[in-house]
Amino acid sequence: MQDPHVLQVLVVIGCAVIALSRLAAWLRIASPIVLLLGGVPLAFLPWTSDVPPAPELVLLVFLPALLYWESLTTSLREIRQNLRVVVLSSVGLVLATAAVVAVAGHALGLSWPIAWVLGAVVAPTDATAVAAVAGRMPRRTLTTMRAESLINDGTALVVFALALSVAIGEQTFSWASAIGAFALSYIGGAAAGLVVAWLAVQARKLARDPIREAAVSLLTPFVAFLLAEEIHASGVLAVVVCGLTLSQVGPRVIGARTRILTEAFWRVTTFVLNGTLFVLVGLQLRGAVEGLQSTSLAGAAMQALLISAVVIGTRVLWINTTPYIIRALDRRPQQRLRRVGFRQRQPMAWAGFRGGVSLAAALAIPHDVPGRDLVVLITFGVILVTLLVQGLTLPSVLRWARLPDDGIAGEQALAERVSTEAGLSALPETAERLGIGPAVVERVRADYEEHLHVLANPLMPTEDPALAAERGEHADDQRLRAALIAVKRAAVVGLRDARKIDDIVLRRLQTRLDAEEVRLSAPLPEPD
Repeated sequence: MQDPHVLQVLVVIGCAVIALSRLAAWLRIASPIVLLLGGVPLAFLPWTSDVPPAPELVLLVFLPALLYWESLTTSLREIRQNLRVVVLSSVGLVLATAAVVAVAGHALGLSWPIAWVLGAVVAPTDATAVAAVAGRMPRRTLTTMRAESLINDGTALVVFALALSVAIGEQTFSWASAIGAFALSYIGGAAAGLVVAWLAVQARKLARDPIREAAVSLLTPFVAFLLAEEIHASGVLAVVVCGLTLSQVGPRVIGARTRILTEAFWRVTTFVLNGTLFVLVGLQLRGAVEGLQSTSLAGAAMQALLISAVVIGTRVLWINTTPYIIRALDRRPQQRLRRVGFRQRQPMAWAGFRGGVSLAAALAIPHDVPGRDLVVLITFGVILVTLLVQGLTLPSVLRWARLPDDGIAGEQALAERVSTEAGLSALPETAERLGIGPAVVERVRADYEEHLHVLANPLMPTEDPALAAERGEHADDQRLRAALIAVKRAAVVGLRDARKIDDIVLRRLQTRLDAEEVRLSAPLPEPD
């Protein structure tokens, strides 16, 4: 691609992301589907026809950033409670899928090493596609799927590296090397993530202003990924562990202004990266078709459909088999309470979407490896089939499954009540410390008591006490309300730590408290 065309390509892709995401919202179709399909015709534009595939861009830039935001916004409590299912899906299911696909690929004429490469490429689900397409699922199911898709990339990339090194003759397979690679990948990746999370907290303390802290947040996932890759561990797992760790310590060490600034930055950044990733996947279809030499297009399309069926069938079989094995082995009462019926399992079984990471891995195969062109085209076919077939039919599966309520509303009401009660209890002492007069104290007390009354009687309309501060009736009123925010925030974080509310509920209330704190405080200072 010539340099003068770089800006043209960026503008075309950027406009496509905005337009296609708006079209997806208008059509009420998951945006990854529309973005991928919309990217296909863009490959025939003069400016984009010569865009070279850049797997390093996806694996080294897109992947760390997207995984970091997903891990920051997922629920660690639900991961803990469903850890066994997450591990079985992110490790066991990936290995099983890779093995079954390898058998099918070998039956189609691929050598065993390349068949295993294909299996590793199409085995992992895509975190961003899962979050975008399956976002309407209840918390437990969605969190389990997001956690699976966050971790399974690491498993698949280890299998991919082993299979590719065997395929190009760099090494011969041995169980000792495979087990050692997995151990280093997971242990080293987790350790790197924890180290970088600690360093990020220390760097934030030294930064001392929201702009610099936002810069620390931007660098964090890439530092975690780089450190893990330098020790030949899983960069994916490092980013995920780092993000999950910071999601737990963040409410205590990150200020309101910094949180608002960094959240806005990451929302825009991940929107652009996620949309660009699926458009780029669509752009590669033309190159994949034109580069096909080992077989006919019709034959490759049939093989892609067959491998897609194998991928989907393996997941459906796994999700509907392993629960019965667990039931037979674990009969504890708490395990029985978490059992899910056949209907309720089907959304998770049907939501095995593949995405940009799979295509990036396929494109990373050296051009001189026999069968590469077929692997790339089959991978694109699997991505297209899983997003189109499963993505478009998932809403019907969700309606048929009749999934139960996730309990978020009850937990949010609990958090609001406890935080308001904490603020009310701290009111006299805080007012005395600040030298606030009784008239202001009584006004704030009345707002808090009214809010508690409404929480006990949800049908009664009222004004949130956080909004009452906007009236600006008195400077002391604002000072008192601002001082009580820390008390309310600590109460909500305490509920999260006690596992009485979910991280999702914490983030919702934290956003409201942050907005209130910013309204009551001074403007954002410029960095020195």
